[in-house]
Amino acid sequence: MADQNDQEYILKHPSVAAIIVPFPMQGHLNETLHLSNLIVSYGIPIHFTGSIAHNRQAKQRLHGWDPQNTHKMHFHDLQLPPFTKKPPKYSADTKFPGHLQPLFDASLQLRKPVFRLLQELSTKYRRIIVVHDTLMASVVQDVKLIPNAESYALHSVSAFTIFFHIWESITDTSFHLDSDIPKDGIIPSSEGCFTPEFQDFVANQYKVLNFESGRLFNTCREIEGKYVNLLAKLPTNTNKKLFAIGPLNPVEIKSSKTRHRCLEWLDKQEKDSVIYVSFGTTISMTEDQISELAVGLERSGQKFLWVVRSADGLDISAEDDVKRPQLPKGYENRIENRGLVVRDWAPQLEILAHPSTGGFMSHCGWNSCMESISMGVPIAAWPMHSDQPKNSILITEVLKTGLLVREWEQRAKRVTSTMVEDTVRLLMTSKEGEDMRKRAEELGGAVRGSVADGGSSRLEMDYFIAHISR
Repeated sequence: MADQNDQEYILKHPSVAAIIVPFPMQGHLNETLHLSNLIVSYGIPIHFTGSIAHNRQAKQRLHGWDPQNTHKMHFHDLQLPPFTKKPPKYSADTKFPGHLQPLFDASLQLRKPVFRLLQELSTKYRRIIVVHDTLMASVVQDVKLIPNAESYALHSVSAFTIFFHIWESITDTSFHLDSDIPKDGIIPSSEGCFTPEFQDFVANQYKVLNFESGRLFNTCREIEGKYVNLLAKLPTNTNKKLFAIGPLNPVEIKSSKTRHRCLEWLDKQEKDSVIYVSFGTTISMTEDQISELAVGLERSGQKFLWVVRSADGLDISAEDDVKRPQLPKGYENRIENRGLVVRDWAPQLEILAHPSTGGFMSHCGWNSCMESISMGVPIAAWPMHSDQPKNSILITEVLKTGLLVREWEQRAKRVTSTMVEDTVRLLMTSKEGEDMRKRAEELGGAVRGSVADGGSSRLEMDYFIAHISR
């Protein structure tokens, strides 16, 4: 972000440090480490907290940044208490990864070690800045006890999703929406998005919130200006500073020294000819659904790059031992001339930034949405749980840079091979799909401009750094 050398950084910010407290789930870890890269580029020391396994996971899976940025950070490996492992539960009611709940509950036990770190660092710096995931509010609530510390909550989902989640419970009749904002009936409710246990977990974290000095959003005015403004009007945000500083992911990719084989395959394909298919780290499909998806991609006649993985388990260190999804017999041989299946971790940012990538079939997690938007790639939206259904409406109905694979109301039904085939062809070969691609490219240019010198997000990030360094 900044271009001074390290010595000048230290001189500029000699007495401010930031402690980062992420939620231990890949999308959240990724987002907080992106933000850490931005903050450290201004010369502010970063102290990144988490378990040994999750700190390692965050570093291994991060890409697109200069590795020197991460090397400047201090990673604090904290000890999680033992927790009981549960086998993954699959339910027609929700695809949410409920098997991770023991990890989420155990993460709340980091309150004491995080407070000890806060106390220690508060004696070494004039001011301590705590940046925490909203879902870790109870872990950092003791920041109130340290006179020279203040906290900022990082919202890991879109402003659109946050606002309409709150809108479901707003009873103030004086609060009106603009005429061009989607109304009830278009926005999916939160039904089917979470397990009851996780809903309770979130509710308990939000009960603790409101001790923070401000809130950070991984978005920019060009995408969600209306919704950031609506959030600012809510009573809960009175006297809070809101900073729209996204995209947090880099928009100018620093390629790794060893390129992934899928990038070499993409090098051989025509511009905008490949649809990238990936559903993040929390999605596990049934064998029947994987088979339907495989057949649909094959029948579409389009080139595709498909990341086939199981959802992350409780034990990240045992990732290699996880049972891998099975494809139809002989499938990879049949599609080898126009498709590539990747079973390991794929460099998503580099894939989306590649000229050959012309579409993205995605679960619509917010990281994936922001990465796709910032790279100008339209989305075939297939939401599964959490914030994804609302994000998909932002993509398809508001930004109009994508289309739905299926309606959220039909989530209990299997997506057929015909639906996959029709969606891929529509996105990749039709006039409608081409129009979406043009809108996505234009929006991507505007979003990349937002983090350049003088852009809206760059100015807000500069303001945030100036504010915490005051």
